[in-house]
Amino acid sequence: MLEVKNLTKSYEKGNIVLNNISFSLKKGEVVVVIGPSGCGKSTFLRCLNRLEEIDSGTITLNGKEISTENNKVNEIREKIGMVFQSYELFPNMNIMKNLILAPTLVQKRNKEEAKKEAEKLLGRVGLLEKKNSYPRQLSGGQKQRVAIVRSLIMHPQILLLDEITAALDPEMVREVLQVVLDLAKEGMTMVIVTHEMEFAKAVADRVIFMDKGVIIEEATPEEFFTNPKSDRAKQFLNTFTYENVGTN
Repeated sequence: MLEVKNLTKSYEKGNIVLNNISFSLKKGEVVVVIGPSGCGKSTFLRCLNRLEEIDSGTITLNGKEISTENNKVNEIREKIGMVFQSYELFPNMNIMKNLILAPTLVQKRNKEEAKKEAEKLLGRVGLLEKKNSYPRQLSGGQKQRVAIVRSLIMHPQILLLDEITAALDPEMVREVLQVVLDLAKEGMTMVIVTHEMEFAKAVADRVIFMDKGVIIEEATPEEFFTNPKSDRAKQFLNTFTYENVGTN
């Protein structure tokens, strides 16, 4: 469904963020990308839907290259939706207006039809009663669930999720991750960047471990978390393991 070949991305002063990345994604597959902060995970997601332009390589969606300049970027972002860590909701609009803005403005869909779908999706994530509320009246977890609905209402073929629980209190994390788990069960094709290792184990069909702009290791969750092949992956996973410390 999605294929990336030899993707390279750098910023000023020759700072290479992604170095010759190749990657493929099947329809209905959930791939979780993990790795230390600053390794290029978020930049990789942003390259997939053209929020960042690449230096070289190709990105192909359903057999059509989408990494060339002559493609319509907005159409690509409709097909490859993205949910950000910081929600990105419009504070001056209530939740319903936030949700129907893009379908009616970009896709020229009927306003009433968009409202009905928005209500249905809000119901799925347990937020129908919040449709007339404003973002400031919602908790972080509620805002993130609205952000997911905002992407889903555009009918994306692929959903990119970038550290969507990083800004949440621990009690709010579960409600957001449950929505993503439900989407995975329904067959939504997703690429997820997360530091939530237990969530990665539960949701992923495949785990990709990145460091310093390259893919170090790729495996099933079972293989990666029980028997990582690279020393770098072993070192990374050890940071999530602690010994009990007590005093007698």
